[in-house]
This record gives sequence, C-alpha cells and structure tokens, in this order.
Amino acid sequence: MEFRWNEWNEDHLAEHGVRPEEAEHVLSHARAPYPRYDGNGKYRVWGQTAPGEYLQVIFIYDPPGVVFVIHGRPLSDHEKRVYRRSQK
Repeated sequence: MEFRWNEWNEDHLAEHGVRPEEAEHVLSHARAPYPRYDGNGKYRVWGQTAPGEYLQVIFIYDPPGVVFVIHGRPLSDHEKRVYRRSQK
C-alpha cells in the first residue's frame, strides 16, 4: 500500500492526536467489513493501532492507487463496541 503525506494531512491528524504511522497501520491491517465506501471517493476504516488504540481513518485514492489520508480520530466508546461486534 502506497501512502501520500504532506503537511496538511499530517497536521490534520495531529489535531486529533493521531500519527501518520498509526493511520498507516490501521489501513494496512483493515479487516472486513472495511474499508467501506462512504461516497464522493471517500473510504472509511475502523481498526486498531499496533498498541491497540481504536481509530477511524478516512482516505481517498489520489492519485489512483495511492492512499491519501484526509481524516483520522480515536473511536468513541460506542464505536469501539460496534467495531468489536463486527469483528466476531
């Protein structure tokens, strides 16, 4: 998986306490039913970082075949429960 990072998306993740390597790990280890297509070219993944933190990562392919992360944040407690149930 190839990722494209720039100051904008790195800073945007940092606003939510997420590092690029955490987002990359979540995307690289996505399990069904993720990634989910959210429309307008955007995809969503819920997953865990290597140490086990739960994150949501939103990305687009830009250019085609290259992942450009546009958003990332920790999951809420409710979202964590939903995610855990989806993985059983």
